[in-house]
Order: sequence, then structure tokens, then C-alpha cells
Amino acid sequence: MKRVSLIAVGNELLSGLTIDTNSAFLGAQLQRLGLEVVSRYTVPDDLTAIERALTLAAQDADAVLLTGGLGPTDDDLTRQGMARFLGVELQMKECLLDKIKAMFEARGRKMPACNRVQACLPEGTEALANECGTAPGVMARRGGVSFFLMPGVPSEMKHMYSAAVEPVLRPWVGSQAIEHRRLKCFGPGESTLAEKLGDSMQRGRNPLINCTVTLGVITLHIIGQGRSEAAARELVEEAESQVRALLGRWVYGTDEQTLAEVVAGELRRLGQTLAVAESCTGGLLGKEVTDVPGASTFFHRGWITYSNRAKSEELGVPADLIDRHGAVSAEVAEAMATAARRKSNSDYSIAITGVAGPEGGTDSKPVGLVFIAVDAAAGCQVKRCCFAGDRRSIRQRAAQTALHTLWQKLHFDLPQ
Repeated sequence: MKRVSLIAVGNELLSGLTIDTNSAFLGAQLQRLGLEVVSRYTVPDDLTAIERALTLAAQDADAVLLTGGLGPTDDDLTRQGMARFLGVELQMKECLLDKIKAMFEARGRKMPACNRVQACLPEGTEALANECGTAPGVMARRGGVSFFLMPGVPSEMKHMYSAAVEPVLRPWVGSQAIEHRRLKCFGPGESTLAEKLGDSMQRGRNPLINCTVTLGVITLHIIGQGRSEAAARELVEEAESQVRALLGRWVYGTDEQTLAEVVAGELRRLGQTLAVAESCTGGLLGKEVTDVPGASTFFHRGWITYSNRAKSEELGVPADLIDRHGAVSAEVAEAMATAARRKSNSDYSIAITGVAGPEGGTDSKPVGLVFIAVDAAAGCQVKRCCFAGDRRSIRQRAAQTALHTLWQKLHFDLPQ
């Protein structure tokens, strides 16, 4: 398999002011194409740093894709860094200069003098057309390695990659094909899931299984290589079946599906409706549900009853129940859920109450303690959870756990 290295240039990437979405895009495109990304470098707008990154990347890979530093200002040094790496000078290309001038004239403006540098290429390199901006890209070769320099502006980079870079890379793949499928899991920790999968996640296997984790959602990446798309797909489908058999109720979706989307799908399939009552999540659960297009077909209403008074006035939770057990308790969560289902005349309801922090925790009810209740005609299920992390992650984990609890009930516990 051909290997690729990525370089992102820009002080703003290192400072955190800008997120490097370009490398994420390129990584996904290259994987889809069947090329392996083996390294990634992020460097400042500095000649020495750019030259060093090019040197290191060339040692890693058959192709190097660099983004950023092709603008017209003094801190845009990618061209100069590439020239230094190649041991050549920059040369003015009159045809490129004419095109840049024409772009400004088409907008009724005169080209600033600083834009002249964008018409300069390292000697012996080729220009990559930029149909969306003034900065042409650069294509070069050295020691059997191909280099592609593209603008840092995402829209310009994406267009240039699709139009000028991918067509050069695609023949490298030959008859090799890659199939990539994502399984979305929720419930266990990463180590528990890995233990359950056993040697399925060993390096060097085909298909390869990797995992990433975001706020409790574990995404398993199943990547299969074959001599044809059909062969690669067969490998991945076989692995997917094995993973589903091993993980069972933990697997809730594929690719980009969210828990809210799979819950919505089950409610629609069953012709059932939902209401929510939230305390510590402050409407986050309702937001997740209504992010799904067409949520009005199954989502009736929601309450944000953040204070004890609101729980009593809006949902009718008895004040003495709150006094006896506290607002963060299984009893209050159940009372919130049953009231929400009754008042909304819904088939299901979810209630969440907890301590999101960073303050408000006690020895008996620490920060991260959350009670989640799911009510239905058959009865109310209450789950006690203890989440780690900051306020944001606790609230998001609570909302995700609530959705997963309902999804399991809808998908596994009811007739299909």
C-alpha cells in the first residue's frame, strides 16, 4: 500500500485559534481512496520548520500533502520552504501572474503588489490550478516522493484536491480496494470493549479494527483491503457480523448515526411518542432529539425543571418527596418521568436529574451522580449513573445514556 504523510502549516493551528480540519478531510479522502496516512505534522509559519517537516515527511511516505502558507503575506512561507528543501530558487511564472491579475480585475479591483509572490514557484515544479482563489498549488517530485502543496483555505483546498491531486494519486491504488465501515457503540468503557473483542483488534490484521471514543460513544472502524471492492466489502461484512455477535446490545448504529437518530427510527417504526423532563441537562436531551429532522412526528413536548419549585409546579412532583429523598434521587427521577408521560399523553418519557458540578456535590451525592428514568405503560425503569469529567461532559454523557437506555428498550425488549 502506498503511504502518505500530511503537513499543516500555520501559527494559528499551533495556538489553537484554528482547528486543522484540512488534515481530517484529507485523511478521510485518502483512506477512502485506499492510501495509508502514516504521519502528520503541524508546523509554524517558519522556513526552518517547514523544511524540516518536508524532510521528515519524505522519509515516511511516497507522497506528501501540505496545506497552508501559500497566501500573499510575509508570514506565508511554504513556497520558500519548499524551494529551500529542493535546493532551488523561486521563479516568477508570468502566466500565473496574468491569471491572478485577471481574477482581481473580474472583481473590479487592482491586484495588490504582495500578490505577485503567489505567481512564484520553486524551479522545476508545476502549478496546481486554483479555481476558487488566487493561490495556485505546487506539485513536485524528489527522490521518488511526490509533493502536493495546497492552500489552507478549506474550500480552496478541497476543490484543488478533488480536481488536481486525487486524479494523480488514484492510479497508485491499482486493483487494490479498501472498504471502511463504522460501528457505533455505547455502554462499556474502551478497555472493556477491547477485552470483549479479544484479538480482533490486533495490529496487522485484515480487516483492521480501530476505535475512537467521544463522550462515551465508541466508534469501531473496520477497514478491509482486497483486490476488488467486492472482496474488501466481504471481509468487512464478515468482521461486522462477528463484532455484532460479540458486543450485542452495545452496538447501536453505523457510520454517522447518532443515538437520537436510532431512537427516532425506532419510535417511528413503532408509531410511538416521547416526552422529556430534564433538570441537570438543562434541555440538552430535548435538543438532541429535536436535532433529528421530522422530530415533530414523535416528540410531544419537554420540560426543563431545573429548580425544586419547578419540579413541583410544572410536573407535580410532591415537595415532601423532594424533601425526603433530595432532588437528585431515584424517587424524584421516577416522579418526573411518570408525570411527563401522563401530562403529555406520550407512550414514553425520559427524566434526568443529577449533579453536573463543578459545585453542589456531597459525600453521598457527588458531582457526576445522575438518575435517569424511562417510563412506559409497562412501568418505570430508573438507572443510577456516576459520570466523570467536567460539567459539559457529565451533561452530555447523561443525555446520551438516557437515549441509549430508551433505544435498548425499544429495539430489544419490544416485538420487532
